[in-house]
Amino acid sequence: MPTSSPLPPSTPRTRAERLRALVADGVLVLPNAWDAGSAAVIASAGAAAIATTSGGVSWSLGRGDGQRLDRATAVEAARRVAAAVDLPVTVDAEGGYGPAPEDVAETVRALVGAGAAGVNLEDSAAPGGPLFAVEEQAGRLRAARSAAEAAGLPELLVNARTDVFLFGLGGLDDVLVRAEAYAAAGADGLFVPGLLDLDALAALCARSPLPVNAMAVAGGPGVAELAAAGVRRISVGTALAQFAYTAARRAAAELLGPGTLTEPAGVLGYGEVDALFRG
Repeated sequence: MPTSSPLPPSTPRTRAERLRALVADGVLVLPNAWDAGSAAVIASAGAAAIATTSGGVSWSLGRGDGQRLDRATAVEAARRVAAAVDLPVTVDAEGGYGPAPEDVAETVRALVGAGAAGVNLEDSAAPGGPLFAVEEQAGRLRAARSAAEAAGLPELLVNARTDVFLFGLGGLDDVLVRAEAYAAAGADGLFVPGLLDLDALAALCARSPLPVNAMAVAGGPGVAELAAAGVRRISVGTALAQFAYTAARRAAAELLGPGTLTEPAGVLGYGEVDALFRG
């Protein structure tokens, strides 16, 4: 009886192409990982791709969120995540670890070398604002695209994040101006955290030249509602990391208080977790 041959190992190019196809062919749901362990667990739950969260990565390394990592530290964290899964990994590169286009280019080259299939680049010059001017951010995105090509991965998916809504620095028209400029600069997607009004999202999705990524939040619109509005990519930022740290604190408080350990009931078994890192 003939046996099927094993699938060939993925390559940087096939992973980047797969990431692009997942956005082009439907709605990509990305539960964000913050280290190799969380990435492996998310992959085992059936994820088609992995996104990192800069906030979660920063916390796991003992830093606060908000562009407080240096490039080398962020790239090594991304490398560990990419090595833990055989899935496309799109990396939250914050503001590119430097304001100049050359800074962004250096970051993108390093992340391609670390195994990234995509990057997320935001237009905040600092947490809370201000934002880079439209043309300035477009130049940074052009640098990212050129760097990916020079690094041998022109397929790298560049997701352009705008913080217009997240920091209350404008409205839908401002986002659309940025979407047009970012698309012309070579971006492949538009991420608008802070925008969860379904009517506004539908209007944006109908007019944006780029596929729209929204960040789902607890108690907000679910995947089906966001998809119906036209959103093509859905992520959750630091939410899973927050859930994990909350569970750890609750279990620790129980152990240190009444001295029992019932809080972790139903957790993954030791063998289940350990097996994720074998073979």
